[in-house]
Amino acid sequence: MPSIRAERGNVEVFDEVTDSVADVDLAMRIGYNWKKGPFEMIDQLGVDWLITALEESGREVPPLLLLAKGSTFHEVINGEPNYLVSSGDRVVLDRPPETLSVADLKRRGSPLEKNPSASIWDAGDGVLLVEYHSKMNAMDPMSMEMLLSAVDLAETEDWKGILIANDGQNFCAGANLGLALFAVNLGAWKELEQFIALGQETYSALKYAEVPVVSASTGMCLGGGCEVLLHSDAVQAHSESYIGLVEVGVGIIPAWGGCKEMLGRLAQNGYAAGGPMGPVTSAFETIGLAKVAKSAQQAQDIGYLTHNDRITMNRSRLINDAKQLVLELSIDYEPPTPHVFHLPGRTGKAALALAVADLRRSGRATPHDVIVSDALAEILSGGDTDMVDILTEEDVLELEREAIGRLARNEDSLERMEHMLVTGKPLRN
Repeated sequence: MPSIRAERGNVEVFDEVTDSVADVDLAMRIGYNWKKGPFEMIDQLGVDWLITALEESGREVPPLLLLAKGSTFHEVINGEPNYLVSSGDRVVLDRPPETLSVADLKRRGSPLEKNPSASIWDAGDGVLLVEYHSKMNAMDPMSMEMLLSAVDLAETEDWKGILIANDGQNFCAGANLGLALFAVNLGAWKELEQFIALGQETYSALKYAEVPVVSASTGMCLGGGCEVLLHSDAVQAHSESYIGLVEVGVGIIPAWGGCKEMLGRLAQNGYAAGGPMGPVTSAFETIGLAKVAKSAQQAQDIGYLTHNDRITMNRSRLINDAKQLVLELSIDYEPPTPHVFHLPGRTGKAALALAVADLRRSGRATPHDVIVSDALAEILSGGDTDMVDILTEEDVLELEREAIGRLARNEDSLERMEHMLVTGKPLRN
């Protein structure tokens, strides 16, 4: 919490700098990475409280602070943000038309649908916006319920597309691991299997919706959050997006279509070497090492984003940029063609197992790393198949379901999940 002296100093020097408290707050948020500017913090603490605290400590109360007595520096009037100026008047916050936030939508209206984990908003111009607001924006059945509802709304009513975005620091930190672990500890295997199947159904619905789906990534986009990006028609990524399939760190594998999509995009977009093992090896390395891109540019280099996805540098313009991309894609939109796979089968899995065995002998892979890698190799190589066979997306999704079902029953995987929830760090067992 800022000190009384510091807040008094902010107000005292105000007239020497600007006539806009909004500009001061913006400068401190952007220039110094503050979560709130000084006048926003005063509003949160209470203007009257600060005045009383200054008076009780024998300090002079700055005139600007007295002007805000009984009120706040920032106020929403008729759905628009206003701020107090030194004359005592309130001025509508003037922002570039290219900026848009979910907070703007909330000031102007109510959600079309809402539950404790997510909401659907009318973003204007025929675009639906799905906002996550669970803890860390983690995916749970209620988040998926809103995504499915958005697809249903868009396809049955006159909507041009769907935008998945929020104002939070993180797009989505992955699946709700605590919920999954709770089901495992109760032995509620059927419910866990339903959760996995619901995720696959939801993400497939996003991918094959009759309208374009664009995700606006920012901050952490991990695990199930990354899989949302992989199933979107396009991504408008903030430059500081940290994207990765990190499930192996908690003893499982991507099971909401992440393996399937990585195989498909690595093969189609030139990210992997040619031949039957190229995409398999690249996907195995990316997922097996839990690679996390430290920026949107690096995510394009790895393959989490394609080179057709776009990057926004200014966070305040991200959602509007993503909305414009939805509108652009909505013109003569057609859903993508499903992937078809020719995978190497048992011979490919054997080759991957040799690489893991070398890592184990050198001490760079733990015993449970070997088990998780074996499950991942089973999926990416196609299981009991051959290069002449054709595998559909559903075939690979079934392999994902089978693999995560086995790993979720493994005690070492459970230890990894519990350790991550308690410490926030991966367990190397």
